[in-house]
Amino acid sequence: MIEALNSDDIVNKFGGRFKLTALIQKRLGEIIDGARPLVEREGRSDLEVVIEEILQEKISIDWEASGLEKPAPIKKSTR
Repeated sequence: MIEALNSDDIVNKFGGRFKLTALIQKRLGEIIDGARPLVEREGRSDLEVVIEEILQEKISIDWEASGLEKPAPIKKSTR
C-alpha cells in the first residue's frame, strides 16, 4: 500500500511530494490524537490507514481554506 506513494499520479494530484507529505503528516497526527479512521483498520498501521484514506479519496487538501493554488490536471500524452 505504501508503494502507492511512488505513483506520479497521486503525487501530481496534490501538486507535489511536499504537499502530499504535509497532508499525510496532518492526518496522521489527527489519528494519533484519537480521530476516527475513515476506512476500516483491518490490522493496518496508522500510516497505512492514512494512505488508504487518500487512495479512497476520503481526505484531501482543502485548497480554498489553505490558500494554496490547486494544481492543474496533468494531461497524459498520447503517443
